[in-house]
Amino acid sequence: MERQALKEKLQVLIKELKKQDDDSPITNLKIDKNKAAEIENLTVELENLNPHPQPLQTAINLLNGVWQLQYSTAREIRALDSLPLGLRIGKVFQVINVADAQFFNLAYVKHPLKFISGYVKVTARFEPDLAQSNLPDKRINVYFDKRYLAIDKILGVNTPQLNPFKVVDAKGPKGRVATLDITYLDETLRIGRGGDESLFILQKADDLPELQQI
Repeated sequence: MERQALKEKLQVLIKELKKQDDDSPITNLKIDKNKAAEIENLTVELENLNPHPQPLQTAINLLNGVWQLQYSTAREIRALDSLPLGLRIGKVFQVINVADAQFFNLAYVKHPLKFISGYVKVTARFEPDLAQSNLPDKRINVYFDKRYLAIDKILGVNTPQLNPFKVVDAKGPKGRVATLDITYLDETLRIGRGGDESLFILQKADDLPELQQI
């Protein structure tokens, strides 16, 4: 019961801090420092009650599917607040395919006056990090592949010629392999810690919404 109560408290706090109606993720830079500290403290308490402390061994299939990002302290997520052309970040998802050891991150973007809508997509593959143990534990190595920039509509008109308009190699952190520790995992909530100590809190989603619904 303690774990469920902590989980609900954390989720309610994040929901209360989301002032946008677009359900975009919040970052520690968007909120009061005391609230960011409260999220961190609740997260640590919940991580200590992780039902799957070795998720890559005992619960890897729970990773499958669509996850929506709720909160993050990661630099790459905070950078989405500074998009060009007046674009604003909307919902952000991560879709994981365990069988193929692949995932992609998908961030929907749009202009507040609905002039433009589109997305940023990054593809990647992953593998268990076996450097400290011969058995999978909670850390994965991440190898980024491609970054897609796309405009779906301009002034309500579909723009397939701009979907995508740019595809480039997605770069990981310079000089090292990107890693992620899965520090909490159940059927509906996932918490991860990046190699740069960044925090990601994600909630399971039913499916990816259509761009028109964003």
